[in-house]
Amino acid sequence: MFGRVSLVSPHNSVHFMSSTLPASLARYPSLAGRTVLITGGATGIGATLVEAFVDQGAKVGFIDIDAAAGNALTEQLRGAAAPPLFVPADLTDIAALDAAIAAVRERFGPITALLNNAANDQRHDIDATTPESWDAGVAVNLKHQFFAAKNVAVDMKAAGGGSIVNFGSISWKLKQGGMPVYTTSKAAVQGLTRSLARDFGPFNIRVNTLVPGWVMTEKQQRLWLTDEGRANIARGQCINQPLLPQHIASMALFLAADDSAMCSAQDFIVDGGWV
Repeated sequence: MFGRVSLVSPHNSVHFMSSTLPASLARYPSLAGRTVLITGGATGIGATLVEAFVDQGAKVGFIDIDAAAGNALTEQLRGAAAPPLFVPADLTDIAALDAAIAAVRERFGPITALLNNAANDQRHDIDATTPESWDAGVAVNLKHQFFAAKNVAVDMKAAGGGSIVNFGSISWKLKQGGMPVYTTSKAAVQGLTRSLARDFGPFNIRVNTLVPGWVMTEKQQRLWLTDEGRANIARGQCINQPLLPQHIASMALFLAADDSAMCSAQDFIVDGGWV
């Protein structure tokens, strides 16, 4: 289920209301009944991913530290043909991550699609960055992607294949300052993808990076979007329209489905033509 969008002048605020998947968008029969794991699925892009995969008939498990939002999304989707499973966990705790993945596997069976979406683009400056905050930033933006992939690869090997989608960012490509740990981590995601694609390829496991631009989630609008930011978007994007979570979800569906069977070790950029 994607949201309907209304744009309100003069600041192009984006409002989301629940609705069904637009009939004009693709359906992926291979996703029906497939066990899909989504990290950071309670809010923002992640919540839209959960809705989109549930709408396709997938068996969706999602993990997030925000228990209230995760439970609310589960309640919203409880009438679906295959309601999702929410497992609250701190993904920076690898033991907790492994336990959460085990809970999804126990409910739905072997996981053959992984969306490594969880991240935190909290702004921070160089002078305030400590060894401890550096490690914490890497843990939330990079480390869990590797360990989630390592975990589910066991299922994918036994199943004869699968799809891992690591989420990157255009921020480092734009040489964006003001959050060095985040941009470093997101640049590293693309190296991780290419390494895993080589190692997992013999098992028919494809690994790709989905690289979003500046997506107009509620959080981004509330915390970071300013008039200067709107001007940057207008100058940078070739398509001067809001980039929305459903645009990211459309690419994620393709990458998780069998339609992308020979796509691996690639960057799929969805940014309105900015980089």
